[in-house]
Amino acid sequence: MGEVAATMKIMPEGVDTDLDDLKIRLEAALPEGASIFGSEIEPVAFGLKALKLVVLVGDLEGGTEPVEEAFAAVPGVESVQVTELGRPV
Repeated sequence: MGEVAATMKIMPEGVDTDLDDLKIRLEAALPEGASIFGSEIEPVAFGLKALKLVVLVGDLEGGTEPVEEAFAAVPGVESVQVTELGRPV
């Protein structure tokens, strides 16, 4: 089994959302077999910032869908979008 690196853009519910705390809650929500490989905060507009995470997932059936669903269920998350897929380097 190989791994896929999925870059995900997580939009918080508002500008007052603590992104460090949100990242901790997202890590806790990861399905078994997935792990966070890297992260960064990306300014969006008018003080709003997105959390970009690189998540390693197995290349089994379902791909990133279980991770997307788990992240979307975390309080404080407005939306989850996969922006890039590839093999980890």
